[in-house]
Amino acid sequence: MDDVDRRILAELQQDGRLTVTELAERVRLSVSPCHRRLRALERSGAISGYRADLDANALGLTFEALVFVTMRAADRDTVDAFEQAVAAVPHVLQAQRLFGDPDYLLRVITRDLPAFQRLYDDRLATLPGVQRLSSTLVMKSVVEHRPLPL
Repeated sequence: MDDVDRRILAELQQDGRLTVTELAERVRLSVSPCHRRLRALERSGAISGYRADLDANALGLTFEALVFVTMRAADRDTVDAFEQAVAAVPHVLQAQRLFGDPDYLLRVITRDLPAFQRLYDDRLATLPGVQRLSSTLVMKSVVEHRPLPL
């Protein structure tokens, strides 16, 4: 990957809807070489997909919490079962396995506190292998959707 590839990636992180012509213009390439580089970046996995960033508040999803999960056991079967089950919960926006205690950090979004409480009691607390959950509320997001530093 060279500087031109990094410029292509930086531009697409800012606006994934750029046409190849617009992208070529911004990175100062002709259309054909830009298109070849773009396809190579997609094939290599550097570009894993394209998506729209949605405004959660505008969609009525105004309650966000971070949930810390401590597991009963750390054997492979328990971890696999938990990870598959948590991946199936649509309100979990991110799930990260951590070193140390707690074992996982979940970023969860719902419409409001009652919806979160139902999700917590009915889904999160019943995930395989969970020993303890603790949560904290997100007061405000300070940094979101930051482009990767290239």
